[in-house]
Amino acid sequence: MSNAVIINNAVKKYGDFVALKGVSLNIREGEFFTLLGPSGCGKTTLLRMIAGFNSIEGGEFYFGDRLINTVPAHKRDIGMVFQNYAIFPHLTVEENVAYGLKARKVPRAEIEPRVKEALELVQIAHLAKRKPNELSGGQQQRVALARAFVIEPSVLLMDEPLSNLDAKLRVQMRTVIKKLQRKLGITTIYVTHDQEEALAISDRIAVMKDGVIMQCGTPTEIYAKPQNPFVAGFIGVSNFLDCAMEKGGVANIKGELRVKVNTSSDYTGPAKLSARPEQLFFAGEGMPGEVQFSTFLGDFIEYEVQLNDGQNLIVNEYTKDTTERHEAGEKVFLNFDPDRISVYRADTEEVITC
Repeated sequence: MSNAVIINNAVKKYGDFVALKGVSLNIREGEFFTLLGPSGCGKTTLLRMIAGFNSIEGGEFYFGDRLINTVPAHKRDIGMVFQNYAIFPHLTVEENVAYGLKARKVPRAEIEPRVKEALELVQIAHLAKRKPNELSGGQQQRVALARAFVIEPSVLLMDEPLSNLDAKLRVQMRTVIKKLQRKLGITTIYVTHDQEEALAISDRIAVMKDGVIMQCGTPTEIYAKPQNPFVAGFIGVSNFLDCAMEKGGVANIKGELRVKVNTSSDYTGPAKLSARPEQLFFAGEGMPGEVQFSTFLGDFIEYEVQLNDGQNLIVNEYTKDTTERHEAGEKVFLNFDPDRISVYRADTEEVITC
């Protein structure tokens, strides 16, 4: 049976260094939840605390209503998939998958059908008798997946499981993982630094920086409504522009363009505007600039446009929406969709758009 995972004010220290600074999360039963952030942000540290591999200096960890702070790792009913697969080289594929079941003293009559079903789910039943050195990287990762979920854990933990695979195989395997998780309904906590991967497979994402949760939400919320400049810059591509907020929710951008935005406060003063490349468009009026170069990427053209003050912006124009292509050196005007951009106070970096 799957469990919710509740974390209240988690603290982790290494000497004087505080790796986690009071992290709280409520991960729902059956949810695919991703911890996302740059190296050193604390995401793997938190995962290892959930697993029971790291000590807990502060806070409470629950699986459902069961406090697990002092429960040994082998009694937490977790499955774990590591970055390096950690499969046994001297055992066959089916023996690797059966290992956890034998360790749990599952009756022998149950082991064989459960192993067979697990291998069929990850589509490597035909490789059951092979050793790991006879498998590709993607096949080895499927073995690690089958071994983790065959024990039917209440929580499945995955630490950068695709980072050793090539780009094409990563895309294939993330689809396999998401389909398996949906089919099995296991609460899954997934660690990655890959923003695209997180957006593609997660029900919700917690973006971390320096041991703090910067924002927690669905992929759509994280991408479309970033709550601070860090999230806006870390997830996907964002253009940042200094501006001044005036009365009535008007953003004055470089004195060249004034845009009315929906604000959640009456703040006036210095601010920073964030716009995705697809939230900018060429117009008859707006911020003047000059096209530096363009890159054709199939379904869209990516432009780099230099404004009068020397700042460069990235603009995406979808090929289905235009028959023209702007050339290097062309003078253009840029404008925004005011309902989709984000604006932050310059002093606190608090989002003021809604």
